[in-house]
Amino acid sequence: MDDYQTCPKCKTTKYRNPAMVLMVNACGHALCESCVELLFAKGSGACPECKCPLRRNNFRVQLFEDPAVDKEVDIRKRILKEFNKRQEDFPTLREYNDYLEEVETIIFNLVFDIDPAGTNKMIDNYKKENKDITQKNRNRQSQEEMELEELLEAEKAQQSEKANLYVNAELEEKKQKHKAREKLIDELMFSDADAKSIVASHVQATAALAKEQPKAAAQPSSGVVKSSKFSSGVQIGLRGQHTNSFLPIPKQEDLPLYRYTAPVFDYDGPPPPAIEKLGKLNYFANIRAANITERAGGYTEAMSCCRALQEALGGLFYSPQLTHKTAVLATNSSTQDTDDMETT
Repeated sequence: MDDYQTCPKCKTTKYRNPAMVLMVNACGHALCESCVELLFAKGSGACPECKCPLRRNNFRVQLFEDPAVDKEVDIRKRILKEFNKRQEDFPTLREYNDYLEEVETIIFNLVFDIDPAGTNKMIDNYKKENKDITQKNRNRQSQEEMELEELLEAEKAQQSEKANLYVNAELEEKKQKHKAREKLIDELMFSDADAKSIVASHVQATAALAKEQPKAAAQPSSGVVKSSKFSSGVQIGLRGQHTNSFLPIPKQEDLPLYRYTAPVFDYDGPPPPAIEKLGKLNYFANIRAANITERAGGYTEAMSCCRALQEALGGLFYSPQLTHKTAVLATNSSTQDTDDMETT
């Protein structure tokens, strides 16, 4: 990290000079602003690291800690201005993907200086062959950007108009309350009527005034922004007051109702006893009983006992048929051994 914050020529660091500004050129190597001024004091200069000829107007402020990232960002912007084809410009998706892969290969070669002469020649050939399509897509992109900017400005204007409506409504409400309060005080001071009746009539008048005042949020805006459409067909912008801005509810397929089916466990060993029979078989003799708190959550000692039996028996390999054959073979073998001993 310290190498990225150090000028390679004067060796000044951000630590010693916090006001130091690093600048990057097309080659991707950084210099501080003072070294750039000294480098071009005679009118021309070369990069102190790669000896590449540089121009003063190509230097820009370094935005990232790694100058190689600034170099890649600059190259990517420059290449994508020319290689601006879209998916609709290709007959198949495979050709569009191959085109994107070719663009990334060109950017990679320029960033890491892999065959720069051949890469630049490839770029020049592409410019000559696709000049019309590039200009067409560039005009289309600029038109879409202008439409988007217009829609954003219209939305900002409508939001500011709504904010002004809210502010004006609040000010008007405060004025009405202040006038009603002054009127109530004047009536209490100078009227001969009963104070309770005056206060009651004031409350009724205030409630009626609150119902008659329109809400600022319910008032329609004076300017209605017309909806616009990009080349992709996506609607962008605000809609009119009476237009439904929500997407239609998708139709759902009529699926069969859910039915519970008991889980089936595959065991290589002997099947464990059912959880309902564990108590009768005296499996809980050496198991701690569940306390009140555990039973409140639905836990019972039968659950842990059943799980332990399932894990213990599931790790065994048991087959009744093989067990029977093994017992027969063992019996025959023991009989043969006994006969041999008797013969001996």
